[in-house]
Order: sequence, then structure tokens, then C-alpha cells
Amino acid sequence: MRIPFNKPYTTGKEFGYISEAIDAGHLSGDGQFTMRCQKWLEERTGCKKALLTHSCTAALEMAAILADIQPGDEVIMPSYTFVSTANAFVLRGGVPVFVDIRPDTLNMDEMKMNRAVSSRTKAIVPVHYAGVACEMDAIMDVASRHNLIVIEDAAQGVMSSYKGRPLGSFGHMAALSFHETKNVICGEGGALLINDERFMERAEIIREKGTNRAQVFRGQADKYTWLDIGSSFLPSDILAAFLWAQMEEAGGITKRRLEVWNWYHEEYQELEKKGFLKRPVTPGDCCHNAHMYYVMLSDAAKRPALLESLKRAGIGAIFHYVPLHSSPAGLKYGKAAGDLAVTRSASERVIRLPLWVGLDRASVHEVVSATGAFFLR
Repeated sequence: MRIPFNKPYTTGKEFGYISEAIDAGHLSGDGQFTMRCQKWLEERTGCKKALLTHSCTAALEMAAILADIQPGDEVIMPSYTFVSTANAFVLRGGVPVFVDIRPDTLNMDEMKMNRAVSSRTKAIVPVHYAGVACEMDAIMDVASRHNLIVIEDAAQGVMSSYKGRPLGSFGHMAALSFHETKNVICGEGGALLINDERFMERAEIIREKGTNRAQVFRGQADKYTWLDIGSSFLPSDILAAFLWAQMEEAGGITKRRLEVWNWYHEEYQELEKKGFLKRPVTPGDCCHNAHMYYVMLSDAAKRPALLESLKRAGIGAIFHYVPLHSSPAGLKYGKAAGDLAVTRSASERVIRLPLWVGLDRASVHEVVSATGAFFLR
């Protein structure tokens, strides 16, 4: 592709920090760079504890264990999300209850969420689509009234905020992603943020294969002992070294991505006025991180042909999620709260466009021009 969908950005400091990690002789988890990254997250989000993981999926799986999801417990979430959002809870025997999304932000519709609550509901998992915040005040209000645990899936939300507060700071827990397609990256990686003190100690134990290893290293215990269920959720300190270089430049990365996002938003205005598509919507209370730029086609039937046309032009545009409630595993393990008409319609019309640090204005213009040429031919 002449204009690929994604091009992982490096700051130039990654190899130097990786060399430092190697020279320090600590290549496994919880080395000096892991500690730096966790401190950065704690200071950036205000969470009580941040724990790096090898993926956002791992962070969600830890959260499901910490929430004590038992067979038959229901977990409210959108259907328009990545499979890990549901899988983490299905692995514990939980039942995803899929709620429809809003037509503007494509986030879970907080007005429909309350109807999905039952006597079996244990948790709510809001997903901040495209780094644009869900209506967290309304979600936390429902959770408080029904005594539910909130786990933010903020995989796409690093450096985004809602009413001035960073995403990941609202729920009892939150999961972040540092996958190479995200804004701040280390190839594969994630983090679990803990905002509720009652989960802090057990989170460390679960992350360390169910042992008290972290306490032993801090001198708080003298024997390395198996205490609980768990798994190996730690990333190598080599990955953390790469991630630290990214975190140091997170503000600059966000600024440059927003520049590209704004170019798209400006240039797609005319095609929106002509009725061919709709541009993304960002509510006034939300400050997004330019994780993605997408357009919503007015006619779903045109999407396959447009994607093929862009591909022939050397442009890496893609569609996004297949709704979980209509997938084979979703039908087997979950259930839909209503007909999810907005989810179905949106999933058939979204096109994600190339967006990465270093994408220039001429390339953005080429993408928009190729889109316009398709509709105006």
C-alpha cells in the first residue's frame, strides 16, 4: 500500500532504553522500566495502582477475576467492540449482555443500559470507541444504584478525557492497550488500572501467577507462596523499555495525531454536506486522542465497492467490528438486550481510514479525493 492503514511510530529512544534494560540484567517482568511506566500511568490517570500486562486482553481477564465473575453472572457491554471485551468474562463463566450503541459516538447507549440490568448483573464494561468517552456520569450512576462493578475498556483511550478527567479513572478498574495499532505502543502490551483499593492487593497476586512474589520482593513477606488463582500477565522489561520511550513523548504523539485527524475532518466536510457520509461526532464533554478517523457511509451497500476502490488506489482503508451479538460465539455465550438496530446499521457502514504519526496533508487529501471520486464518478 502506498498509504498504509497503520505505520507504527518510534521516537528514536526505544533501542537505547532496550539496551539499558539488557545492561541492567533484568529482562523479565517488573524491572526498572516497568516501574517507570506504571508510575507514569498512576500520575497521568490518578489511579491508585497501575499494573503493566502483556496485552489489554490480559488486563480484562485480570479484571474479570477481580470482579469475581461466576458462572451465570451477567456483564453489560456493547456488541460493537473487540472480542476480548466479552471473552475475558466468558472465560469465567460470565454472560455478556449486549446493549445497543449511540448513533453519534458509537459508544454504548447509556439510555438503554438500565433496561439490561437484572438480578444476575455483576458488572458493566463501557468501551470508549475511537478514544471518545462514554457518558461515564450516567454509567457510574446506574452502577451505584445497582451495586455493580464498572470496568472501563479504555483500550483506545490513552490521553483522552471526559469532563477533564483521564479515561480509565472513572470505573473501579480499567484496561488499556499498547498494541502497535494504538497511539502509545510497544508492539503488544496493556495495563490494568485499579481505582478501588479493595482490588489492589489481589491484583498483584493474580498477575504473579497467584503468588505473593511482589510482596516478597518488597520485603513484606519472607516466603514465596501460592495464594490464589492467577496467571503470568507480566510483560518483559524489554517491552516496557520500548513503551517508556513512547510515554515520554505521549503528548507530542497525541498532538501530531490530532493534526492528521483535523485535516480529515476539514476535508470530509463537503462530502458530508452532499449526503454521502457522516463524519465522527465528539461531544463537548469529551477530549479525544485522535486514535482513529472513520466515516459512516449513508448507503451500506456501497461500502464493499468503496473499500475495493480505495485498495486499487493504494489506500489501506478497512471496515471495523462485526457485532459480537451476531457472531457464532456471541450467539452461544451471550444475549442481546433488544434488537441492537443501531449496532447492526453502524457496523455495516463504518470505514476506518489511515491515521498515523507522519501521515502528511497531501496523503490525507489523496484519501479524501479518492473517496469523493468514487461517489462523484
